[in-house]
Amino acid sequence: MTDVKPDPLHAELLTIAQEAAGRAGELLRDGRPADLAVAATKSSPIDVVTEMDIAAEKLITGLIADRRPDDGFLGEEGAAAEGTSGVRWVIDPLDGTVNYLYGLPTWAVSVAAEQDGERVAGVVVAPMRGETYQAVLGGGAWATGAWEGERRLACRSAAPLDQALVSTGFNYVADVRAEQAEIARRLIPLVRDIRRGGSAAIDLCDVAAGRLDGYYERGLHPWDLAAGDLIAREAGALTGGRPGERPTGTLAIAATPAVFEPLQRLLTDFGA
Repeated sequence: MTDVKPDPLHAELLTIAQEAAGRAGELLRDGRPADLAVAATKSSPIDVVTEMDIAAEKLITGLIADRRPDDGFLGEEGAAAEGTSGVRWVIDPLDGTVNYLYGLPTWAVSVAAEQDGERVAGVVVAPMRGETYQAVLGGGAWATGAWEGERRLACRSAAPLDQALVSTGFNYVADVRAEQAEIARRLIPLVRDIRRGGSAAIDLCDVAAGRLDGYYERGLHPWDLAAGDLIAREAGALTGGRPGERPTGTLAIAATPAVFEPLQRLLTDFGA
């Protein structure tokens, strides 16, 4: 995968993440019932959980617990355990649930491993794209897909903000979404264009792969960005939140080095 030999533990964690995310992606792709229905809601009536989100998280946590029973978990659908090993898995079993519910292809499985609070391995599987993105700390970001073999990922070369293609996402709470729409309205004239895909994990990987110049969103949770943030950074992108902060639920940004600072400045000025 890389000429830099990864830490043996990090390599082990990456291998487990690949297997877990890959198997969950197959379950979601091949096991989606024709009559898929909402099983529960979260922050609002339109922020949904399906039976498949729950099944995928059970598959992932069960596989990891079998391989590494002393590790901790943090999962979107309720998996939570402290662990005693210093390793914690941060899991989004189905990022882009509304897309999945409607039969749209932009959804993914995200599995990341942290060691003593630092992200060290991450995998994002996008089954309907036939693509898998992965990174281990210090080892670069890589992807497999329709092309032959593994491809090393690199974010786009320098371009000014007014030529940047930027993606974002919107919260499911109405008043928050209204504020986000106003920020997007102010930003649109200042960039090439804005996209809204519906999966934070895929947006972060698209920054890594050079398909986007930048991405920002308010309201993300740790499981939304844990793997994708590492993949973007290992591909040469800059990530952060408000000035001097890491990506948080308040604000998460990933962008090429040329776009990151002016985008962050604008979003801060706009009150993002």
